[in-house]
Amino acid sequence: MIDLEFNGVSKKYRLRGRGRRPHTSWYRPEFLEPLPEMWALRDVSFQVKEGEALGIVGHNGAGKTTVLKILSSITTPTAGQIMVRGRLAALVEVSSGFHPELTGRENVYLHGAMLGMKRAEITHKLDSIIDFSGVADYIDIPVKRYSSGMYVRLGFSIAAHLDPDIILLDEVLAVGDAAFQAKCLDRIAEVRKSGRTMVFISHDLAAVYRLCDRALLLDHGRIVMDGAPRQVIDRYQQLTFQDQATGFSEHVASGKPAECKSVSFHAPDSGGEANIRTGYRMVTRVGFQAAKRIQGAVVRVSIFWPSGYLCAQLNTGEFELQPGVGRVEFRCPVLPVVPGLYRVDVAIEAGGQEIDARRRCATLRVDPGKPVFGDFHIENQWSVVAESPLSCTSEVSN
Repeated sequence: MIDLEFNGVSKKYRLRGRGRRPHTSWYRPEFLEPLPEMWALRDVSFQVKEGEALGIVGHNGAGKTTVLKILSSITTPTAGQIMVRGRLAALVEVSSGFHPELTGRENVYLHGAMLGMKRAEITHKLDSIIDFSGVADYIDIPVKRYSSGMYVRLGFSIAAHLDPDIILLDEVLAVGDAAFQAKCLDRIAEVRKSGRTMVFISHDLAAVYRLCDRALLLDHGRIVMDGAPRQVIDRYQQLTFQDQATGFSEHVASGKPAECKSVSFHAPDSGGEANIRTGYRMVTRVGFQAAKRIQGAVVRVSIFWPSGYLCAQLNTGEFELQPGVGRVEFRCPVLPVVPGLYRVDVAIEAGGQEIDARRRCATLRVDPGKPVFGDFHIENQWSVVAESPLSCTSEVSN
């Protein structure tokens, strides 16, 4: 059964500002220049089945928030039709609607009512809401004295205790500290297990992969890809890295004592560059050119998650870099990272100072290999050791 459907939905906005108005426009409106227009969505169609979790990803301005606003009835489509079956709740701007002069407890009732909860339902869930938020010690003081983190934690806690048929989530996992974000993820995972339909809009690709059965990639208001989260995330990362990659083609001679010239990745187990796989060997080659001898040189390759956080780093020890052209090889016997696309930086340094560095110069694509459960593949051996065997007897009777 279909819980939610977009059918040829488009949304047009008029950009802020005014068209130029000639002095005759007050009696000749046909001379008024129209305002410039922008299409946030163009002919978007998709369905979400009952109990399915759909993730929507894309760059800023791709149209994700417009989809959410249309689903939440904040705005209406310019063209096309939407269908929503059942009670829908949007976890968006979870702390909006709080009254600063009221206590946290009073705001639970106020905000819960704004979200469609009955007073008896709020009373029944009050202890659980307060406990989940982690602000129990401050629940009876005015929320104007709360920190911004306490605000959003209480707001999310209220919204997380709704019982809708369809849940809309928009970056709500960016609230609170790391511990509270983990609680939010666990709570949403529980809601998913209960069979509710979910639409999750986020830049957190790991959360989309963990929580969603299916994903959409939006770009400039159109659907670029609709499919399994892993494939959609890979495509999104490709688009992202295509925009960011600088390569080496623009790197001209600059008078530096040494320069990075290339970086490449090779898979000895598959005979080429095209199939770097988790759990198998990888060789990384960094080409360089040195104008003079450099004592204590270090070549560094930094591998970053798509989010921008450092995933791993390859470093040589200090060595004497001779003048001329050469390369450094890093040999990794077991590649531990999960499948996906990674951003790569390379650098040469000496004495703790960078001589040359290339940011976002390449991408590393890792294909599925050995099974991975988590963020890394850890090569291991295992055995079973019985330290105190139990004696057991059996009796058979006819």
